[in-house]
Amino acid sequence: MFGKGDAPPPAHGGKGHRARLRDRLLTGGPEALADYEVLEYLLFGANARGDTKPMAKELLARFGTLSGVLNAEPEALKQVKGLSDVGVGALKIAALAARRMARSAVQEKPVLGSWQALLDYLAIDMAHLHHERVRVLYLNARNRLLLDHLVHDGTIDEATIHPREVIKRGLDIGASALILVHNHPSGNPEPSRADIQVTRRIAEAGRLLGIVVHDHVIVGKEGQVSLKAKGMV
Repeated sequence: MFGKGDAPPPAHGGKGHRARLRDRLLTGGPEALADYEVLEYLLFGANARGDTKPMAKELLARFGTLSGVLNAEPEALKQVKGLSDVGVGALKIAALAARRMARSAVQEKPVLGSWQALLDYLAIDMAHLHHERVRVLYLNARNRLLLDHLVHDGTIDEATIHPREVIKRGLDIGASALILVHNHPSGNPEPSRADIQVTRRIAEAGRLLGIVVHDHVIVGKEGQVSLKAKGMV
């Protein structure tokens, strides 16, 4: 209760700011919000009344990009002052939603006819990783995705990726074709000698048993490389 002659405290401006951001989000299209404003919005639920802009800007300064923030490990995110477990959860669910949306776009259409959707999905899912991950996308006769199989986490070579096992798994599920995928944590997606050699061995085994190796896609922060486009498959 205010005493006689006392002025009430100034109104908190956060509510109006949040309403303006929401209006821009709903009416302004995909580029309506800057990256730090996207993070601000995601953190609103974790910080009901406080100003989330400083935290959003600190996250970008620390992790470099919006993608870097969303893909950061939870323990790394918690190092940002004021970011609670609820805030970390808000960021991680946004990253998960982005992956699920990208995966759905790949699953709904023939993979070879929606190549850019595949590349987008792989970039979202793998480009940020700090270790190598090898996957095989098995396709049916209509080039639709049958199975997205995680083969191995670690360096790609024949000691860890056995061509016979890759092809055998395809035969077991009735695949007609496959696409090899792995990432380069260095960021540079150019293929190594080992990448090329293991791809050719798998393609050779596939030819003998009726499974086509369409491509080997290498993903990095600097982009993606198709070995087929380079004439190596």
